[in-house]
Amino acid sequence: MNFQIPWNVYQSNYRYKYLALYHALRDAIVGGGLPYGCKLPSSRDLADMYVISRGIVSQVYEMLVAEGYLVSGVGSGTYVSFNLHQSMTAGEPSSPIHLSEWGWRLDQVPLPEVRPTSLSHIRWDFTIGHTDGKAFPISLWNRALYRAVREGSARQREEAFFAQGHLPLREAIAKHLSRTRGIPVVADDVVIVNGSMQAIALLAQLLVNPGEQVVMEDPGYRGIRQAVSAAGGEPVAGRVDDRGMVPEDWEARLLFVTASRQFPTGAVLSLERRQELLNWAVKRNAVIVEDDYDSEFRHKGRPIEPLKLLDTSGRVVYIGTFSKTLFSDIRIGYVVLPPWLRAPFCKAKYLYEPHPTGLTQQHALADFMNSGQYERHLRRMKRIYSKKHALCRQELQQRLGSWFEFVESDAGLHVFGWWKGSGEQYESYRMACREAGIVWSDAGSYIIDTGKKGACFGFAHLAEEEIVVGIRQMAELAVRSE
Repeated sequence: MNFQIPWNVYQSNYRYKYLALYHALRDAIVGGGLPYGCKLPSSRDLADMYVISRGIVSQVYEMLVAEGYLVSGVGSGTYVSFNLHQSMTAGEPSSPIHLSEWGWRLDQVPLPEVRPTSLSHIRWDFTIGHTDGKAFPISLWNRALYRAVREGSARQREEAFFAQGHLPLREAIAKHLSRTRGIPVVADDVVIVNGSMQAIALLAQLLVNPGEQVVMEDPGYRGIRQAVSAAGGEPVAGRVDDRGMVPEDWEARLLFVTASRQFPTGAVLSLERRQELLNWAVKRNAVIVEDDYDSEFRHKGRPIEPLKLLDTSGRVVYIGTFSKTLFSDIRIGYVVLPPWLRAPFCKAKYLYEPHPTGLTQQHALADFMNSGQYERHLRRMKRIYSKKHALCRQELQQRLGSWFEFVESDAGLHVFGWWKGSGEQYESYRMACREAGIVWSDAGSYIIDTGKKGACFGFAHLAEEEIVVGIRQMAELAVRSE
């Protein structure tokens, strides 16, 4: 019988002979070397051919029969049952398979640029989205997690299909918002989400029809624009200046805004403009989504009152997150909904997530908040971040004020600056800094129409010495690039 497989190659690649034989036969079948209907040697003959035990051959034959590659009959032998031609025909449709309209629109949204797996060459990382992990009370958090795991087994099925999330956590959030943000909210108004982006995406699907205009800040959070585009909405750039979004009489029914601290510039929406936006919403029968992403860390005075506090007609949806106050990987957010939107939102969340994710973390966070540890943690982090913010802003203004126009802001975990030179000069400078091991968050992906260049410099995760040395290195590179 003329039967050949590259046994020596496979034997050297696999520790166990049965795996080597399995993969050698399977690859030969799938690759067409052993065509459909081909009769294989008996287990005895194949064992003699490659000097292996008959038991190994029988085991491999049984594996391939079970997976449908071979068929075996008593007294008739073993044959290849995998038809390569049919498999290729089934895998390559003659005409393209079309996505739904929503799927097609989503496919047009580019995935974010993934940072390199290895950052060993980066010496000073000023990118945003980080917290100070060294200052986080990990031992207290671990105790809360341990209690949640220990006590959770008896009640885990009680909340398995409850879309709103863990009730004690919603109660704790309601108390926290009432006490620290002044928002009159009860637990029934709150829904726990898997990060604020989940809330934004669900709201876009619930409130946007294809072709409808949706207003968002320019510059603004890229995730909002992507969610609206995927839902078929037409993003409308709302101009931003040093007092936040500039109100206009847009022909739209939905608006996204970061009122307490505009993303990414850090500007605070003035009281006059807040009232104008609310009046516009009433006039247009529109909804305003307020994303309050990191205003807890105000470095002068108490946090700015949210737009939601002025809402008397149930038109403002308020989104918050713990990714900035605790640590970025926790992925627990919340949304405060007006009564008319609660049921549709919960049904949409249930569709994607019938069993809420992170219930153990939700239980731990409720414990962490109700014990008072969360507010103690916030007070400590405000002191740490305020000191870093002042240092970072001072160094940036002093060292790089000739190249960037830094936006005045007294809150948050990053400093924003508009580039004063040309786009080509900015890209050249950014690449020179990257080659020297210095990176920041480029604001290009946040901008819709302005065409300007800007940068976000995160400082929360850096030591004070790293902030100083990194910015001074940037200044030296800026001088050389002139």
